[in-house]
Amino acid sequence: MIVYDLSCDKAHRFEGWFSSADDFDSQNQDEQIACPVCGSVNISRQLSAPHFSTGATPSEPPQSNNTAVAGVSLEQMRRKFLEFVLNNSEDVGRSFPEEARKIHYEEEPRRAIRGEASRDEVQELREEGVEIFPVPELPEPPDQVH
Repeated sequence: MIVYDLSCDKAHRFEGWFSSADDFDSQNQDEQIACPVCGSVNISRQLSAPHFSTGATPSEPPQSNNTAVAGVSLEQMRRKFLEFVLNNSEDVGRSFPEEARKIHYEEEPRRAIRGEASRDEVQELREEGVEIFPVPELPEPPDQVH
């Protein structure tokens, strides 16, 4: 696994884990990597300090909130994730920002929704404390495919 420090065109920094440098390049070229803050797919690698193992045992094990995955196809995982989103959320289309606010402020029952929002709308929702997760390239639900 390779861990890269990444940044979007809005200067939001985040970390990405990839099986190889080629894997990062391929996913980035196909716009499969999105900023977790604003959803931008214009992503670049940033300079980062490498980690070296000195062989010394640290007094306390390092704590990490990251989970690594290996031995599976990243494309297969992506498809499964998108399938889960499609099957377990309500499509509210362009009314997504309004519906997300109603749920956040408990004006509507809590439920999983998906829909469209501009980068500015995503940023405004995040600033209000609305928890959202931008999902790039969501395919058409099977019942809507011609």
